[in-house]
Amino acid sequence: MISAEDLRGVVAILPTPAKEGADRADAVNTVNLEETARLAERLIRDGATAIMALGTMGECATLSQSDYEAFVDCLLSTVRGRIPTFVGSTALGTHEIVRRMRFLRRHGATGTLLGIPMWQPATGDMAVKFYASISETFPDVPIMVYANSRAFRFAFGVDFWKAIVDKAPTVMSSKFSNRAILVEAVEATKGRVNFIPPVSLAYSFAELSPQTTTTCWVPSVGPQPAIALMHAVAARNWSQAKAVAEDIRWAVEPHQIITGSQDVFASYNIQMEKLLMEASGYCEPGPIRPPYDVMPADFAEAARESGRRFAKLREKYSSVVGSPRL
Repeated sequence: MISAEDLRGVVAILPTPAKEGADRADAVNTVNLEETARLAERLIRDGATAIMALGTMGECATLSQSDYEAFVDCLLSTVRGRIPTFVGSTALGTHEIVRRMRFLRRHGATGTLLGIPMWQPATGDMAVKFYASISETFPDVPIMVYANSRAFRFAFGVDFWKAIVDKAPTVMSSKFSNRAILVEAVEATKGRVNFIPPVSLAYSFAELSPQTTTTCWVPSVGPQPAIALMHAVAARNWSQAKAVAEDIRWAVEPHQIITGSQDVFASYNIQMEKLLMEASGYCEPGPIRPPYDVMPADFAEAARESGRRFAKLREKYSSVVGSPRL
């Protein structure tokens, strides 16, 4: 079973590509399976070392069960175990999560990207018990904790991580952006959890914890700039890492009008990511599924500008190939 030490390089996050008309309330069979397969192949070819799917930007919360299963089946049959693939199973309740996890396990997912059920904000005891119960129910399925405090209204603080390593042994990684507690969280989990930052924070994570910052995640705008950054971090070439990080900071700057406010970002996360990926020209994510298909014009343009900037970086770093060795 995959462990924290096995994650290296760049984790690419897929959208769930949508067909035209997917933004209709009565739409069915909304997943563009051809684009799903094409994008997965392109990411593998371009050097992504793992895939993450069906989180927020994968519109996990808005998919029907038939669309969920069609997408998972297509993705996993395309990847065929060539790189680790973590598939989201977050739902409103534990029983539905268990049903989804049984499906993705049967179809060969490496592990699951898993957030807390979202109807009520969980207490610390609830959150730990939840992950412990899933770990006990699926002792052969690695868990990547989806530590998005904005989405799940839960802090994912140091006390949570201290408890998790003892009570949920299959937790081995986390999609994580809380730089303020990184060092404490690494110490609390005794090296058993790989805390995976967004590409925009990877350099600052590496400054704080160079030995454990072995990977980062990036949306489907092309993994090339992230690969260049992780190569530099792996080589401890800090001047080069800083230069790439500055380029990435330039690319994300326009959409900070959205990410700079927790409340704004919470309402426009899906829209921002899909418009950004579309504008980058790397994939065709298609329409946004309701009810999150509303976006102010200035926010939409900010997301598109970031996408266009990532396209320029993809070209700039197109010669960087291969997986960094950390």
